[in-house]
Amino acid sequence: MSKTRLVTRTGAATSCHSCRHHRRRRRSSSSSSSSSNVVGLLLLLLLQLIFVVQILTLGGVGVQACTVFAVGRNATIDKSVMISHSNDGEFDTDPRLVKVNAAYYNIGNNIESQSSSLLRPIYYSPETYPRYVGYERNISEYYPKENEENQSTFIPIGYIPQVSHTYAYLEETYGAVNEMQVGIGESTCSGVFGAAPLNNNNSNGTALFSIDELTKIAMERSSTARQAIEIMGSLAEEYGFYGAGEFEGTAESLAVSDTQEVWIFHILADPTGKSAIWVAEKLDSNQFAVIANMFIIREVDPLNTERYMMSDSVHSVAIEYGWWTSTEKDGLLDFTKTYSDGEYSHTYYSGRRVWGAYRLVSPSLDLPSEYVDLQSDPVYPFSVVPDKKLSQKDLFTFHRDTYSKTRFDLQAKGNLAGGPFGSPDRWKAGPNEAVVKGNWERPIGLYRTSDTYIVQSKKAAQQKLNNNSNSNSTPATTATAGDAILWFGPSSPLATVFVPFIVRMSDIPTSFRSGHQSIFSRSSAFWAACYVHNIANLKWSYMIHDISKKQNELENASINMIKEIFDEGAEEEDYLDDIQTIEDMLINNAEKIVTTLWLLADELIFKYADGFVNTKEESKQVGYPTWWLEQVGYEDGPPPPPTTPKCCNPPKNITTMANDDANNSITSSLLLRGGGNSTDHL
Repeated sequence: MSKTRLVTRTGAATSCHSCRHHRRRRRSSSSSSSSSNVVGLLLLLLLQLIFVVQILTLGGVGVQACTVFAVGRNATIDKSVMISHSNDGEFDTDPRLVKVNAAYYNIGNNIESQSSSLLRPIYYSPETYPRYVGYERNISEYYPKENEENQSTFIPIGYIPQVSHTYAYLEETYGAVNEMQVGIGESTCSGVFGAAPLNNNNSNGTALFSIDELTKIAMERSSTARQAIEIMGSLAEEYGFYGAGEFEGTAESLAVSDTQEVWIFHILADPTGKSAIWVAEKLDSNQFAVIANMFIIREVDPLNTERYMMSDSVHSVAIEYGWWTSTEKDGLLDFTKTYSDGEYSHTYYSGRRVWGAYRLVSPSLDLPSEYVDLQSDPVYPFSVVPDKKLSQKDLFTFHRDTYSKTRFDLQAKGNLAGGPFGSPDRWKAGPNEAVVKGNWERPIGLYRTSDTYIVQSKKAAQQKLNNNSNSNSTPATTATAGDAILWFGPSSPLATVFVPFIVRMSDIPTSFRSGHQSIFSRSSAFWAACYVHNIANLKWSYMIHDISKKQNELENASINMIKEIFDEGAEEEDYLDDIQTIEDMLINNAEKIVTTLWLLADELIFKYADGFVNTKEESKQVGYPTWWLEQVGYEDGPPPPPTTPKCCNPPKNITTMANDDANNSITSSLLLRGGGNSTDHL
């Protein structure tokens, strides 16, 4: 790749960068004097302040807090490689799934003389809705919309050389999977260094690339996971990298997969703010890994190029800052201990999810659920061997986990925080949490997720794809033998249904290409799943059984359909060449699922209206659970009425006529006083 720096800047290119000196970091150069240490600390604090000002000036991006799973091909039941990603935003994340078509560019032999139309524009990444607005990318969903706010066309913050050909791929906030079966899942992390993005309205920014743009370029240009990492790493080194937030989000992690391998990739800015520090470690083919908003790569061996890839800055910066030496005493550099800023938000924010996933995958390990400092104490391994082979259904289940049947179970009977019906949702802190200090457990299955997906890549030698099957994809080569399946679940995984798509489709169904948290729409798949989830909170412990039953029914049908297409269908000559038939099946299935979700919401309202359990035949009153009534003081409520009258005893020895007259008189009196049938006031 050319080393020509083609970044456009406004104003002077100042060196703005930051280094956060972690509160727990005790490493220092043995040769430094105490006075120089003080000066160094003051400098680091000053740089930290500068970085905060830069972020506030440039307009901060929305920090994501996502969970990623990675599974090697020898750890799955069908030899497929799987990675996943949950996009856990703040209800302002763009939930749309779009198809990006393959493209060809006549760039010529001399990239130095390329016009702007033959350069690849790089855009600022807000990580909120809309993720992009404009015509440059030729995606109709991103064209400016008259009825929405924030629809100004995005202006590039820089350019890099274009390549002659780019692959087709599917995109949400990040590039998800391309036609070469390269998949990516993302999880934002903390880092000790951070940088601000280049911006046309401010000269302080230094970095061109966010992880969003890096993943999209990897989708465009990569045919293998290893190549994707090399491209992202080299571009970030050359043009600079900025994270998704201030300190809780200055760094990023990815799981990058193809049909044979999975790599874990970590990246953060370097101290200058103009380059990057990055490392990647290959997952053993029989293992499972989880990333939960914190680095997981520990000791790195630069000589083992089969297992590790990294920038030279991994070691040079650590040496410069006195955090590591190349002596035998220090051994191999621990990347997480050196460059992570630890868990953010609270202790167990990351580690509990790692433990939660590993307890599901490898319960035989009996890993501890508690620790002191996850950054300095590697209590959990980089990866584990599953106790049994895994399928896509297992990953669906893992992404819905709220620590069921553990002492951290958010749906547990008797957990008052979940209300009488055990909702697992613990909403984001509001103004009252500033007064009452504390934290909720952070589950894997989360209410504020915009979408979750699983990429399932499998090399299928029997699949012979027709070169003319789809003009929006690249003509098939031996590397494209097979279709990666993207299992996409809009909104929270707790109530969504995972729907299969492939890159060879001419486009994604409209209901999945649309969706905006600020505009309710019954034509949106996102809102269909979100609607079901929010209704379920009315009576979670009851409704979740209906939802789970429907999820299993629809997801099993989708899995059987995929088997029919790619396993049984592959035995029929030219079956897989008929992309139109396959596309029709996938679209009809997706539309059926969205329709079913809306119907499910109506069914839940009918079945559980007004605290009853309703059927067509009867309504059964079920009330509240005993444990909840005891905890909320139900027994201390108003007492029952007295058992004997406080006034006169009934008259004795009165004739029937007199008794009737008395009753009529009492009735008239009650009516005049607003009384009547007592049941009217129950």
